[in-house]
Amino acid sequence: MSSSEGERVSKSAGQQVSGLTHPLDARALIAVDLGAESCRVSLLRWIQGDPSMQLVHRFANAASQRGSESASQRGLRWDLARIVEGVEEGLRRCVEIATEGIRSIAVDGWAVDYVRLSPTGDAVADPFCYRDTRCAEAEISLHERIALEHLRALTGVQMQSLNTVYQLHADALAGEAGTWVNLPEYLLYRWGGEKVSERTNATHTGLVGLDGAWSPEIFAAAGVRVEDAPRIVEAGTVVGEYSGTIAGLRGARLIAPCCHDTASAVAGIPASGDDWAYISSGTWSLVGTVLDSACLSDQATQENFTNLGAAGGRVLFHKGMHGMWLLRQCMEEWNTDDVAGLVAAAHAAEGFSPEELIAVEHASLAQPGGMPDKIHALWDGVALEPARMARLIFESLAMRYAEVVRGIEEMTGKKLRRIYVVGGGSQNFLLNELTAKATGVEVLRGAVESSTVGNFAVQMGTLEGDVSAGSVAGWAEIVGRGASA
Repeated sequence: MSSSEGERVSKSAGQQVSGLTHPLDARALIAVDLGAESCRVSLLRWIQGDPSMQLVHRFANAASQRGSESASQRGLRWDLARIVEGVEEGLRRCVEIATEGIRSIAVDGWAVDYVRLSPTGDAVADPFCYRDTRCAEAEISLHERIALEHLRALTGVQMQSLNTVYQLHADALAGEAGTWVNLPEYLLYRWGGEKVSERTNATHTGLVGLDGAWSPEIFAAAGVRVEDAPRIVEAGTVVGEYSGTIAGLRGARLIAPCCHDTASAVAGIPASGDDWAYISSGTWSLVGTVLDSACLSDQATQENFTNLGAAGGRVLFHKGMHGMWLLRQCMEEWNTDDVAGLVAAAHAAEGFSPEELIAVEHASLAQPGGMPDKIHALWDGVALEPARMARLIFESLAMRYAEVVRGIEEMTGKKLRRIYVVGGGSQNFLLNELTAKATGVEVLRGAVESSTVGNFAVQMGTLEGDVSAGSVAGWAEIVGRGASA
């Protein structure tokens, strides 16, 4: 991996901001990143014209069995009050630090999950988690009403039981209805913004047609009213001004960035040209490239690739699969949180032949609990101690990444020469090495908190009047310098 190559790419991308290196308005920006494992609140300040990005507050997040004991209410849900409390604690800390004032706030997070709203706009219950078992049941039910192949043809997205369309159908089967909004947009709405669905998040619902609008046909099949859906807006839309309880934030602009955290992470890559791919490596591994328009080939359909919204009106064309989820679930069983130690031990462990590797997308690996046993069942070999099981996971992921990268080249006609790995998994030196070996492509490590960089980059594009893909990439290069300062 060449550090000089990474520097060359960054400088090239930065030139796209028309020579601008910092804004005239030096007030700070706040980025909120909602994660399935942790949530973060970060601050971007301009210190003597130089960017300085600071993680102000981080707190753990996890879904748990919650709700009433009725069959339709009990399930795997997020603790919404705790999420709101944690985020707003971060906002208060930002106000204390940034005495120059706050210019804007934006929120990104994991896609597909949503908050149901009462007629008065209040949350009616803790939101379900996409891993709840009701999703698989709803998937079967929905495809009795609309064929999977037809749904795919209408949307161009990867068909996964976690998509919002299946969750809303599960609500309909349980007799629940009403307005809803995805989690990142819910926070913006709660603080005084308009109720919206930002395009990168909207496309992940499985409810948006190829024309970019909500599909009445899909809503009807799911038993959901299209009138209950939020208005779709583009990344970088100002949706209102903060009017919540934190006095120091009042009047700050509320911006919908790329609300889908993967789109935000890709927006945080300061890359130029068209010969690169990305791997967003976290709970999920998302392997893809950025296109000007959706890829709707037969191969893309057969291999279940997805076409999702990206910054600047472009398209994320990628394949999603389990990522660090597999390791994290094993670590819970092993009662350890030492990722670095496991990676080092796996590096020293004996490797595997290609025939021994597991299918990381196997359905049995989707639900929490008992992950080592589930992996053993797929591997069908002698019991593995933690270091070798970690190595098995990493080698299996790298092999799958290589298959996906080859498929992308076939479907798009691109020759990919660089892979940017972003997210927490980018720190896994062994997985990066295995990926480079399996793909034969140079692997460049991007920002660990690339979604935060992308969040700030879109905010800057909005505030400075240009949210084109080139402008966002340029701001990502500038903001990224502050992340490493």
